[in-house]
Amino acid sequence: MSDFDAIDSLLAGVGPEAVLPSPQVRQDLRERARLSKAQVARALGVSPSTVAGWEKDRDPVGETRTKYAYLLDGLAAKFATDTEPVAPSAAGPAVAHAPVAAEAPAASPTPEEGSEGDEVEVLAAPEPCVLCGQPAAHRVAGFAQHLDPADCQATAAAPPAVTTPVRPEAAPAGKPTAPTSRTTPRSSEHAKGPARRAFQEPSGPVDLIGQAVTAALAEHHGDVDAATAALLKRAIPDAMRLLDETRKGARYDVIAHPWIPDILKKQTSRGADQIWEARPKWTRHELPPGRHEVTALDINGAYLSALKTHLPLGQLEHSTGLPHDRRRAGVHLITPPAWEHEAVLPNPIGNRDEPGPLWVTEPTLRLLLRLSGPKYGLCAPPEIHESYTSGATENLLEKFRIALKDARDTAIADGDEVTLEYVKAMYSKFVSTMGESNYNRELYRPDWMHIIRSQAFANLWLKALKAHDEGLAVVRAMGTDELHVIGDWRRVFPEGRGVTEVKVKDTYAAGTAADGTTGEERE
Repeated sequence: MSDFDAIDSLLAGVGPEAVLPSPQVRQDLRERARLSKAQVARALGVSPSTVAGWEKDRDPVGETRTKYAYLLDGLAAKFATDTEPVAPSAAGPAVAHAPVAAEAPAASPTPEEGSEGDEVEVLAAPEPCVLCGQPAAHRVAGFAQHLDPADCQATAAAPPAVTTPVRPEAAPAGKPTAPTSRTTPRSSEHAKGPARRAFQEPSGPVDLIGQAVTAALAEHHGDVDAATAALLKRAIPDAMRLLDETRKGARYDVIAHPWIPDILKKQTSRGADQIWEARPKWTRHELPPGRHEVTALDINGAYLSALKTHLPLGQLEHSTGLPHDRRRAGVHLITPPAWEHEAVLPNPIGNRDEPGPLWVTEPTLRLLLRLSGPKYGLCAPPEIHESYTSGATENLLEKFRIALKDARDTAIADGDEVTLEYVKAMYSKFVSTMGESNYNRELYRPDWMHIIRSQAFANLWLKALKAHDEGLAVVRAMGTDELHVIGDWRRVFPEGRGVTEVKVKDTYAAGTAADGTTGEERE
């Protein structure tokens, strides 16, 4: 076979990539068909946030791209008898010449552009309105309600409801738009079209966790082990669906696949990036005189608690020579301060062999700044050289965290080990796969992964500080959830399985005995 024959053979094996219309056309086709992002996501096996990304600035790949193109082609074919053509797409002619309607029928308004998860669906059968309880023909963001206030008895008898904030309308063509690297709150101004109505949200998101457990047990005929194994396998996509559910009505948009600086990229295929998470691995060198009983405490739900942390919302922006801004979060190149309390407390920066500057996350920097302040005065302030940050909020994952915590608490109270293991897998795998992972392509935020892990380490360090301040002798601090102490720890930490409680992992004797021998003796 000649070289050209070999090349022809390679080319013959490469199929053409499915051609997609522009993101705006994709959104127009979906809205014209009165389909929600969630409906499209379920059909294609992805999350609604992924569909939202395809309608902004992202493209699917592989088999998913082919399926998505097939769906769009089908929708375009259904609207072939309408009058207004779809604008041609720069991507190609696959649906470029398929027409769409100029506007949706008045009885079924399309979702407002940019309202996260806030979709209008036409109901096959009326359902009770969440405001007045009377039959309503539409569902908004998953809740049945009247679109026209004149039809709603609740709005007829009450003052006008506060409208749901949405982003401003897109800027006219030719005018500059705001940069995507800074994420800003949604404007309270309404886009043109039917006004949104306030609705009473339930106390929490749909019970996706309970539904999944019930379905798994039914599918495996009550076999607990088989149901648990099945749930653990789907923990990652299920966590992403729960995240989408808890993000409905959120104030901020999140960039799920932003540009990432080189310091957050792996240096080699099996190597690590340049971020230092300050993982504690500390053992006290000298114990107080005498023989002591040491209790190894297990910190419950360490990563679950760490979901409450300051996370950057948008693309990270570089800065140098600026003081720390508490309204932003990210990663920082710092020279850490000297630590002079190694004899009784671990270094907040963790075990580090080499001196000099290093890249740390937001929780580590905030912990050092806190310890250098007037309340503690335990060290000098760290020196900040440069940063990659974005506007941030501490409550970005709060609804997600609370949904998982509530499910965990209920499972513990009911002795439900299936749900308990499922929930644990959801939050632990969510954290571990949001970086560079082949198992979770819905979210690529290695900065979040490092920040959440560092928050767990910082939380453990603060528990060590609390124990020390309350008169306990801290013996060890390891990883995210292991703290060894000498003394009456029950007067300092509540005992139990809740995320605000601790439980005993082990007890052992350590120190110098009366006969002069030293070492540890496990019970």
